[in-house]
Amino acid sequence: MAEDDKYPESTGRRRFVKGVVGSATLAGLGTATAAALKSATSPTGEGGGITKFMGVENIDGPAPRGMPQIPIEIDDEGYLKGLFPKPEKKTVQGREVTVAETKIAGHTYSVEWFQYCGVQTYKGVDPEADMDNYFRYKEGGYDWQSSEVEAGNKVHVDDFSDYKTWGNGIGKSGLGKPASVTWRSQDVPASQTLTVEVIRSTNVEEMANNSEWLKATTQKGFIAHLNKCTHFCCVPSFKGIAGSAKFGAADEIYCPCHQSVYDPFSIIEESFVALPRPEDE
Repeated sequence: MAEDDKYPESTGRRRFVKGVVGSATLAGLGTATAAALKSATSPTGEGGGITKFMGVENIDGPAPRGMPQIPIEIDDEGYLKGLFPKPEKKTVQGREVTVAETKIAGHTYSVEWFQYCGVQTYKGVDPEADMDNYFRYKEGGYDWQSSEVEAGNKVHVDDFSDYKTWGNGIGKSGLGKPASVTWRSQDVPASQTLTVEVIRSTNVEEMANNSEWLKATTQKGFIAHLNKCTHFCCVPSFKGIAGSAKFGAADEIYCPCHQSVYDPFSIIEESFVALPRPEDE
């Protein structure tokens, strides 16, 4: 068994059928169940409820859906940012709330995309939090990070100049260069860190030529997603875990906890029930 794997490969392991919790699922639940879902997710806090999002597709394992994509911006000096919707006040059901959403290529990009796995309580998803939106290298990321960049530094385009040939002995070389980074997490406890995976790949460049959404949300071959597995909130990795080859995931995003697999080069629209952000005390 590979050292990276927490669980051994079991013979006859059940193959989980991926599903999406959203409008398609609700159609078969019945009115009473749908009402129960709504009341369970919206009695307190802000936002929540059924939310459509764009994310990396889950292609195997128990994860119910993909992980949400984060649109990328690159500033004039070559540093990468994650786009965060501008907050504004709105009246919803007779009360004034702060929302953060914007239209991109026909889709509503919202802070609610990230309201799962406890992330809804993080300071970074508060629309009014004072954050600068730059991606910063995470402590203990990929091996190349420890030798070429410093944890806490902002992510720069030049750090990925070898993305067309990069490899680390896991799967094929030349598929793209990844980095483990943080986002909107300055001056917060480690437990509140928003962990993100950034990948630069020629595949992303090609995909953007055929998709208005990707043309608007990726730049120079860079793509990013919130790196929280939608199964049990573990941290997956693209070409970062040697044992992923046993599950046919050496060239995919692989979660070692329960073998969920995501395709970093398949971005699809899905739905889920977002949890509300807690109200300020």
